[in-house]
Amino acid sequence: MAKIPLNVDEYLLQGCMRCNLGGTPDCKVHLWSDIIIALRALVLDFDLKEEIKWGVPTYTWNGKNILNVSAFKSHAALAFFKGALIQDSKAILVKPGERSQASRYLKFTIVEEISVQLHTIKDYIAQAIEIEQQGLKIKFNTVEEHMPIELAEALKADPLLESAFFALTPGRQRGYKIFIAQAKQKGTRLKRVEACRPKIIQGVGLHDKYRKN
Repeated sequence: MAKIPLNVDEYLLQGCMRCNLGGTPDCKVHLWSDIIIALRALVLDFDLKEEIKWGVPTYTWNGKNILNVSAFKSHAALAFFKGALIQDSKAILVKPGERSQASRYLKFTIVEEISVQLHTIKDYIAQAIEIEQQGLKIKFNTVEEHMPIELAEALKADPLLESAFFALTPGRQRGYKIFIAQAKQKGTRLKRVEACRPKIIQGVGLHDKYRKN
C-alpha cells in the first residue's frame, strides 16, 4: 500500500495518496502540476518552512500553519488557513463552503493566472504571515448545528478536507455528522473522523461506494 508522500517531490510524482487515484496517471495532482510547481516557487520566496501535512505541501511559520497548495478536479488551489482575516482587496478569495469560518483559497486553472495576479498573491501571502506573527485569531461560531466538535476541528485544521466536506450534498454532510456524533467516547469520534476522511476527500457519502473510473 502506497504511503503519504514525505516531501513535495514525492507529492508531485505520486499525489497526496488520500484517494484511490493516488499513484496513478489519473491523480488530480498531474492535471495541475505546472501550476503547483509555479505556486511552490512563489511561496518559497517567503520565510516559510515547507512540509507535507495531510498529504499536501503545507507552509508554516514558527510551527503555525499559514497556507497549503493542493489539487482538485477542476483547479489547483493556494489555501490560507486564516484567509478570513486577509484584506481581500481584489475580491478573489474563495470560501470553501457556506459555513467555512476560517480558510479561504485562490483557484487556478492555467499558469498564466499566477503571473497576472502575482502582486496580489504575494500581498495575500505576506498578509497571512503577518496575521500569524501578530497572533490574530479567528472568532469561531461554536454553535454549529449537528456538527461534532471533532469533525469541526478536523475541518478547521485542513482546508482541503473542509473544501471537500462542504462540496458534499447536505444529505451526505448530515450522514457524516450523525455517524460521528453517535459515538459516546471522544476517542471513538476521533477515529470515526479519520475513518471518514478518505471518503470525504473522494466526494462520496458515508454509505456510497467509491466511484470507479
